[in-house]
Amino acid sequence: MENSPQTNGYTSLKKEISQLLIAGREQAGRAVNTILVQTYWQIGRHIVEFEQGGEAKSEYGSNLLDRLSRDLTLEFGKGFSRSNLFQIRNLYINFPKIQTLSGQLSWSHYCEILKSDNELEISFYTKQCQKENWSVRELKRQMKSMLFHRLALSKEKEDILLLSQKGAEFLHPKDLIKDPYVFEFLGLQNQPTYSEGELETQLIQNLQGFLLELGKGFAFIGQQYRISLANRHFYVDLVFYHRILKCFVLIDLKRGEIDHQDIGQMNLYLNYFRKEENVEDDNPPIGIVLGAYKDQILVEYATDNISNQLFVSQYQLYLPEKEELAHELEKLLSKE
Repeated sequence: MENSPQTNGYTSLKKEISQLLIAGREQAGRAVNTILVQTYWQIGRHIVEFEQGGEAKSEYGSNLLDRLSRDLTLEFGKGFSRSNLFQIRNLYINFPKIQTLSGQLSWSHYCEILKSDNELEISFYTKQCQKENWSVRELKRQMKSMLFHRLALSKEKEDILLLSQKGAEFLHPKDLIKDPYVFEFLGLQNQPTYSEGELETQLIQNLQGFLLELGKGFAFIGQQYRISLANRHFYVDLVFYHRILKCFVLIDLKRGEIDHQDIGQMNLYLNYFRKEENVEDDNPPIGIVLGAYKDQILVEYATDNISNQLFVSQYQLYLPEKEELAHELEKLLSKE
């Protein structure tokens, strides 16, 4: 039995109303979040001004937060623990101008970001959350993997300051590269041995986490992408397309140390893609050879005079040591 015009009309009506309700609830949620963050900022300002006359770096009495927590909880219920009041106070200290607060970020985002005590790092993660629309879970992962430090250590001092102010920007092929990449989400660090095939399979099975680690703009094209030359077949482990840089990105995975032959093979892949796969609007492809180890001198000699955009980087299966990366970044920033 066919649906009557009246039934079809009702289905359409219900769909339109449902879409309006969903959109309205999302807008209301964003509005409530914005008001909540701004209210907490105002509370933080009052606390700081009461304690120090507006001097955020002065000493403050620890008893004030205890007393406020007790009294506000009695009057308004949950949400005013001493730790939460400390975060509210911290919000104002790190964002002294209310205009710098983002309506895209929830209070939970700010709570995670403010766990850092580094001004540059706080600014970077705030900008990056806005750019890439990270969930709180994604933000936690990026902060644990020390994304800011890993990006910053490959840059000059002026570029680090720019990174903290604007977030990661993909203007040049080298902007894509991290060293190291962190694949802790695969769980392979608990396995004594694994093959390159297992590493590749795990990355594809955890594609969402892999794309988050790669960064914004990557679209997955294929795995074991076949290249045929002179009746011989070659296979690129992973092929992506970067929609911002408008180019193919080829990734070859090596379980152990990267050899000069791996670099030569990637150069062959890049030449093939540039001549056979690129279309008119595509930029030259980018190649990344990823291994567990690399010899810097060998890499330097193997890549010298290569005209293609070819990069060699490391990956690790565990989260990096925060203290070590922080120390290296501090040394870099302290250089004249």
